[in-house]
Amino acid sequence: MQSVKVIFHIDEVEKWPLLLANVRNLVKVVDVSASCIAVLVNSKAVIIFDEQNSASSPKVALASHSDLIQELVEQGVKFKLCQNSLKGFGIAAESLSDDLEVVPVGVLELIEKQADGFAYIKP
Repeated sequence: MQSVKVIFHIDEVEKWPLLLANVRNLVKVVDVSASCIAVLVNSKAVIIFDEQNSASSPKVALASHSDLIQELVEQGVKFKLCQNSLKGFGIAAESLSDDLEVVPVGVLELIEKQADGFAYIKP
């Protein structure tokens, strides 16, 4: 199996099912332990991690995606959330699972990963 360096980018809530399917399909065919697979979450896509408000809006509820996100994390996929986006939507970084990484500026993370040779995927 081959190894890859890839960063998936999501900024739209409605794209979560597609993004997670893409990542799940990728981890089935690559050597995950030798790969660097990350998901950068910014803009409105962060709202699925807002436990206070997602319960009242099933359309964006983390619960509908949390099992798959946890499964991917356990397989070695890194989920990186933009601190600016979290702040903009009133989501405290301290309320997030320890499995998630908060990065100061999501766009800068994308720039740095691409400069490091990561493929950029935006479903």
